[in-house]
Formats: sequence, structure tokens, C-alpha cells
Amino acid sequence: MKDYQVILASKSPRRKELLSHIISNFVVRLKEVDEIYPKDLPAMEVPEFLAKLKASAFKDELKINEIILTSDTIVTLDNKIYGKPKDRLDAIRTLQELSGKVHEVITGVSLMSINKVITFKEITKVHFKDLSLEEIEYYIDTFQPYDKAGAYAIQEWIGMIGITRIEGDYFNVVGLPLFKLNEALKQF
Repeated sequence: MKDYQVILASKSPRRKELLSHIISNFVVRLKEVDEIYPKDLPAMEVPEFLAKLKASAFKDELKINEIILTSDTIVTLDNKIYGKPKDRLDAIRTLQELSGKVHEVITGVSLMSINKVITFKEITKVHFKDLSLEEIEYYIDTFQPYDKAGAYAIQEWIGMIGITRIEGDYFNVVGLPLFKLNEALKQF
């Protein structure tokens, strides 16, 4: 990657921290993009669609040695998408619906240079125990997970006491599938 400048197009502190573990030198560049997707698009395809949409906003600004990195993460259960909760009640409802079930965390990633685009997704299955209302309310009131898809972060208290196991990439659930991302960056 010494010949390229990677640009992370995300305001997520978790993505910034994760990326710093595999790339020592990158910059953050932000641009507001309306995250709108076709309503008939299957849930499994939404994260890649949104990652590409976010990357395309930078297309005309890229220099020859730059790679823009965009991503989007969703939580799905029975083809229903759980994004960031709107408020406390929405967060409670979301965690109650995920409680005692296995859901999927899907992250779409897009890497774009002026002459190459690589887009992929990573899917991780997350198993939640039956969460009590008391546990859910404590978590929401203490950790304020309003900026997190599915109303939770695996690396916080709820993940430690509520997730019985995962199938797949842990870092994907945190917000960026590092193994696949590193392999994709090698293609540049």
C-alpha cells in the first residue's frame, strides 16, 4: 500500500480504529450521502449497494494514487433490516426482537481508485441469549447505542453478557471485516 493513499470515508470511530490495525497511514474524508436504496432490493444486497453509492460520491475527486474506502453495516433477521435505532423505544424493540435468536450482521465494503473498483460483503451470524427487559434497558441507558446498527455493539457489555457465540468474522460485527479488506487491498 506504499504507493497508494487510502481514504476512509466514514465518521465511525470504530471503523477508524479497526482500519488503523491493518493500515498505518490513511486519512479520513467525509461527504454526506443519502443512504437510499430500492425498496425491493433484498436485505443481503443492501450493504454493498450503499457502500458503492457512498464511494461513487468521491469518483470525480480521486487522484491517481488514492483509494476511497466506504462501507455500510446492517443487521438482519428474517429479511428485516435493523439499522440505527431512532430513539430509546426503537432500541428496546430492536433488542427484544433479536433476543433469543440468531441474526446476521452484513457489511458491504467498496474500494475505488480511478481505474478499479472492488466491492464485497461479509456476513457474520450472531447468537443472542434471551435478554431480559432489565438487561436491555440497562444496556441502552448506560451505553446509548443509537449510532449502531441493530442497537448494540458486540464489544460492549451487551456483547459480553448476551452473545453466546458468533459464526464468522468478529471484526465484521464491530464494523469492518479486516481479513477480507486486507485481501482486497492487496489487489491494488
